[in-house]
Amino acid sequence: MKKTITILLLTFYCTAVTAQKSVEKNAADKKIAGLLSKMTLEEKIGQMTQITLGTFEDKGKPGFNTTKLNEGIQKYHIGSVLNTPFPYAPTVKGWQDIMTAIQTANNKTGLKIPVLYGIDAIHGASYTQGATLFPQQIGMAATFNPEIVKKGAEISAYETRASSIPWVFSPDLDLPRNPAWSRIWESFGEDVYLSAKMGEAMVNGFEGGNIGSKYQVASCMKHFIGYGSTTTGKDRTPSIIPERVLRQFDLPIYEAAIKAGAKSVMISSGEINGTPVHASKYLITDVLKKELGFQGVVVTDWKDIIYLHTRHKVAETNREAVKMAVLAGVDMSMVPEDYSFCNDLLDLVNKGEIPMSRIDDAVSRILKLKIELNLFENTIADAKQYPKFGSSEFIKEAYNAAAESITLLKNKNAILPLSKNEKILVTGPTANSMISLNGGWTYTWQGEKTDEIAADKFTILEALQQKAGKENILYTKGADLALENEDEINKAIALAKDASKIVLCLGEKNYTETPGDITNLYISASQIKLALALSKLNKPIILVLNEGRPRLISDFEDKMDAIVQCYLPGNEGGRALADILYGDVNPSGRLPYNYPRYPNSLEKYNRKYTESLADNEQNDDAKYQRSYQPQFEFGTGLSYTTFTYSNFQFDKNEINSNEEITVSVDVKNTGKLAGKEAVLLYLSDLYASITPEVKALKRFEKIDLAPNETKTVHFTLNQKDLQFVNNDLKWISEKGTFKIQIGNQTKQFVLK
Repeated sequence: MKKTITILLLTFYCTAVTAQKSVEKNAADKKIAGLLSKMTLEEKIGQMTQITLGTFEDKGKPGFNTTKLNEGIQKYHIGSVLNTPFPYAPTVKGWQDIMTAIQTANNKTGLKIPVLYGIDAIHGASYTQGATLFPQQIGMAATFNPEIVKKGAEISAYETRASSIPWVFSPDLDLPRNPAWSRIWESFGEDVYLSAKMGEAMVNGFEGGNIGSKYQVASCMKHFIGYGSTTTGKDRTPSIIPERVLRQFDLPIYEAAIKAGAKSVMISSGEINGTPVHASKYLITDVLKKELGFQGVVVTDWKDIIYLHTRHKVAETNREAVKMAVLAGVDMSMVPEDYSFCNDLLDLVNKGEIPMSRIDDAVSRILKLKIELNLFENTIADAKQYPKFGSSEFIKEAYNAAAESITLLKNKNAILPLSKNEKILVTGPTANSMISLNGGWTYTWQGEKTDEIAADKFTILEALQQKAGKENILYTKGADLALENEDEINKAIALAKDASKIVLCLGEKNYTETPGDITNLYISASQIKLALALSKLNKPIILVLNEGRPRLISDFEDKMDAIVQCYLPGNEGGRALADILYGDVNPSGRLPYNYPRYPNSLEKYNRKYTESLADNEQNDDAKYQRSYQPQFEFGTGLSYTTFTYSNFQFDKNEINSNEEITVSVDVKNTGKLAGKEAVLLYLSDLYASITPEVKALKRFEKIDLAPNETKTVHFTLNQKDLQFVNNDLKWISEKGTFKIQIGNQTKQFVLK
């Protein structure tokens, strides 16, 4: 009886929720139709226009130029604004003042349609001073813990809304294929499944199923599609991607985010097979909007309609570029520095070259988003409603994320953890830098002001001094990121004589996008020189990598006793690293990409078999270098304890084309310390009509085990997990044998 009542109550609740959503949708549709009927063509085009905040400022001066602001909002009716004021990220109060000025100008317009503000909240509310900053996305991927990603996005949403901003340009769902790419750290790494699960978690955290809440924001998945696959590894350069590959590896990541409810999407600045994505009606309208059923707003990236004319050279004029992009399916143009888009689009519609139906579709999508965000009710946050902004509770979550992301790659002779009673030399150009811990998109575009703005946070050096006492920590910079300095090297050598171990902190400069392009994937010569000089002292060296992409270390890796990858762990990364180095936290991160050994050997972990021939497959008439030998493989991550895998079981050894297969494995902590273990399941299709991958990640789960504790982990694979895209662009599976690998356990089953 109780069960029946429970079912009836659940049915009633679901019916009520569905009915409420239907009422809200009808009300929104009615409001949109009413607004469209009242709007002039100029007002509609204004809604499709996004302008950067700097357009309303006098160059090099803080504060608005009221005349410029009124021109944008009252003459051109712009619908959206983005970016930060000069010179860098404001406080919550600063954002409130900005939004008040925009709203005041907007209140003088006829329809008073609210302006939609968007921001690059990349690893927290990173354009607001005092906000909680998390590891960059690549570090969040390394946690292999979607709950941490979701929680981080929830906090980011809360603090972004506290800043009166309702729309974030995140998550980054690019699938990087070249480790030199300057935005790999903004992604979730090289794996499709990991990226899809983390992207889904981030969308759920940002939006929470209700973007009208004052604590949630609209997400913007980016950059659709193929942006991370440039042939050269340099930003905004061409990609060559067969559609079969695009559909199997890139598209599923966006599909997962759309199913999670992502409200907007930003288009790739790149080109695929000679066609700029901003000009591709096939990709934007046919695939994204129709095939995937995306109902949200499609926005360009920075200046990318203009670039169809000036860079890609597919449009002879800016007017022709606007026509291409809007007809391709773009709803909003991040112009963002002038009103050329407004003028050209007005002329195109008036002359019948773009139908009003396309304009109304775009504007309807934008108005729908503004209604869902409750912007017609309020656009300015009340700071009193956000008491947790920058709180110790939120900082603890950022610390936990950093602690679970940091990845132990090598620990020869258990050199780690360190003892607090021994003298340690800390050296290297990233040891005493908040800039290095955060990277780009931190208070400014390139993150160059972080040392100044986050001065109250702990660098690696400061965190180690706090942990072990200043008397036990020796320090000199040792090297510059770019320039060689013999005097600094000599200082480090001299100090090392009084230390029992060396913590060597190496990495990269701060960067994002094109300023981060490199011609050499090796870590800089100045840092290599320091590492080699210290290695001659015969003192144990712990290499701490603080980098956005895997810079090659093969010149000296064999001389390092331990290697710790920090990625870009955010403002709490220094403390998290110190706790790991001294053993107060057991590391549990795993690499979300292959770490290359050589610049001409950049294979991914899910390589094809011909990319990793065994020694016995090579011809015997010559000597060969191994074809697959990364420095560290995807999924690598050590612990201070040990885990054993056993009792690997399948619920069946043969399945039909409509069946699932459930597998289980026992994981035991056989060491003396509690630890977390990310359990990864790889699937291999042994033979297929399209050459199969050696292995592909299909499931993962992170578990926490006390010493001697055993947990049984269960995974279920469905038919989609067994499929690939064939040359007819269809997802298919083929009968045959499949292999599953979890840890050191492998077992096969047959698809009949």
